[in-house]
Amino acid sequence: MDNRAEVREFLTSRRERIRPADVGLPPGGGNRRVKGLRRTEVAVLAGISVEYYTKLERGQIGGASPEVLEALATALRLDEAERAHLLDLAHAASPVARPHRRRSPKHWTPHESLRWILDAVTGGPAFVRNGRMDILAANTLARAFYRDVFDSPGRAHGQPPNIARHAFLDERALIFYPDWEGFADITVAILRTEAGRDPHNKDLHDLIGELSTRSDEFRTRWGQHNVRHHGSGFKTFHHPVIGDMTLAYEGMNLEAERGLTLTIYTAEPDTSSADRMQLLASWAASEYGTTDGGLRNSASVEAQDSNK
Repeated sequence: MDNRAEVREFLTSRRERIRPADVGLPPGGGNRRVKGLRRTEVAVLAGISVEYYTKLERGQIGGASPEVLEALATALRLDEAERAHLLDLAHAASPVARPHRRRSPKHWTPHESLRWILDAVTGGPAFVRNGRMDILAANTLARAFYRDVFDSPGRAHGQPPNIARHAFLDERALIFYPDWEGFADITVAILRTEAGRDPHNKDLHDLIGELSTRSDEFRTRWGQHNVRHHGSGFKTFHHPVIGDMTLAYEGMNLEAERGLTLTIYTAEPDTSSADRMQLLASWAASEYGTTDGGLRNSASVEAQDSNK
């Protein structure tokens, strides 16, 4: 896959967002005809020639050394996620780069110990997702929490439930995420990050193409080239049965399964959100059943769906 357009648009978008004053340069007055920094200014800040920077911005980044990439990241004031994204783009452009091997969600089954871990989490939703934001395995609380994602009308038979597709193509998401605009920004940034990390993933490109075609909101955000590392924080949700909940979340990469993330949500103790989580657990038990007092989880999302 030729990623020169991705490199060009990413570097250009990062250059254009920096004001000269941000890096100690004079504003230039009415003579400045470009948005943000000029190429010459980025080159000076990075300590490279204008010709070389122009070559990089045109997408010819495959042979750039780590030192040059680090200098470029510093000059463009990239954050941690953006620096990693730049390195991913450079790696993908290298003639000796090997594509990441990612299992298709249609053929992935969680190993038994992972199922035990999911079942052991009884205080909140716990699920495994890939970079494409497919939910691949979940405990019963996660199935109840993401009820609309699992039952999304746009989900084809045999297709895993997808958080991004639900966010942009299901009107119920506008209610489920009270701060829908913020969640939409995060969702697109996660997908953009994954596209740089795994540029040969056909399933991912198919999803991006589908969302770009069907959602103006997605297409606009995709063109901004924002990336993000999404590890922990708080989110507020409006569950269709339980109501409003503000939950803490932690995302952990699975060392044994490259590219997969285990995410767990929980509510702060002694809060209304904690009370509603208890209500969600009771409702989930009545909807999906329990085993030995715990929340039931099957081998995979597809296996769960086939048993409904």
